Amino acid sequence: MRHRKAGRKLGRTWEHRKALMKNMARSLVEHERIRTTEAKAKELSIFADKLITMALQDTLHARRQAFTVLGSHHSVKKLFDEIGPRFKEVPGGYTRVVKFGIPRVGDSAPMALIEFTRLSDKFAETAGSEAATPEATEEA
Repeated sequence: MRHRKAGRKLGRTWEHRKALMKNMARSLVEHERIRTTEAKAKELSIFADKLITMALQDTLHARRQAFTVLGSHHSVKKLFDEIGPRFKEVPGGYTRVVKFGIPRVGDSAPMALIEFTRLSDKFAETAGSEAATPEATEEA
């Protein structure tokens, strides 16, 4: 029976799962959005939300805990200085998982995009220009 056993196994050993989540969390902090399978994205969402909660505390202890997960001083600095302050007034829900309609070509695995709900300016400009283009053509 699986009573009180939370989380997905993802077909990996505990050590492999731990390394996978650390690598994906580092990539998410660096790129702010990544493309992966649905199951991995949903599991990473839990992991990333805990990192943002650490970033909101902004203490030395929280930075050291984040470093044990991310393993990179550059990633920790970006998490605490750039990403964390965006979520000061937000009580939760720091990540979003968007499912793709088309599965992966090789094995038909369902794919998804995981990103932070409050994106940086470079992503906001891209989304803003895409949204502005259809409106301009309709008005003309």
